[in-house]
Amino acid sequence: KAMCSGKLQTGLLVAGYFVYLLVGAAVFQVLERTAEKQEKMAAAQMKEAFLQNFTHLTVAEMEQFMKNLTEAIQNGVYPVGNESQIEDSNWDFSNSFFFAGTVVSTIGYGTLRPKTAGGQIFCVFFALFGIPLNIVFLHRVGKMLSLLCKKLGKFLHEKGMRKKKIKFLTLLFFLATGILVFLCLPSVFFQITEGWSYSEGIYFAFITLSTIGFGDYVVGKQPGRNYFSYYRTLVAIWILFGLAWIALLFNL
Repeated sequence: KAMCSGKLQTGLLVAGYFVYLLVGAAVFQVLERTAEKQEKMAAAQMKEAFLQNFTHLTVAEMEQFMKNLTEAIQNGVYPVGNESQIEDSNWDFSNSFFFAGTVVSTIGYGTLRPKTAGGQIFCVFFALFGIPLNIVFLHRVGKMLSLLCKKLGKFLHEKGMRKKKIKFLTLLFFLATGILVFLCLPSVFFQITEGWSYSEGIYFAFITLSTIGFGDYVVGKQPGRNYFSYYRTLVAIWILFGLAWIALLFNL
């Protein structure tokens, strides 16, 4: 019975966690999308005006243009190419979900951030409840993985292996498989999808999973690259399980 209720609790926790992220993503999308569209339109107009007058701009006007352009880019608006980019939102569902995940996991790349007052206040409350929820979730997933460890240990113990040796071997096993599954393989995947070098992939994976999150490398953000549709959602899931793996290592 205890086992059954444990499984039910875990199921509810996992479901609740994902519902929390999905609802958060939807709210961020609603709050931020319109403001972003206006920003993109303003940037496009600024570019038009520049292209019409650039032969006789004063130095001061040129400086102002550079300032506006830098600001637009910092806000994730790249006024490059044609009009179609106004339609591609940084706050579509996949991006919003990815953002919600980086908030609760405290990675916080800083490349996508709420700019409306509503979005910022919501972000505060979302993080306030989301971060503890994330810790509980990771702890639970880590616990489930450590049960696997125990089973493995029991099996080896029955085969007549010493306890200390078993502890060392299980730690080694989880360290090695984790490094392979969460660092080495994803880096190949990033190398192909993002066009980074392998060492950049490893660097990105480590900076993300250690929750440092500088934001100098972020997935799915390069203008002009074609990404498949659920790419960032997949990466968000990789992050969650990677964090759980790190939590398990600390447990062990």
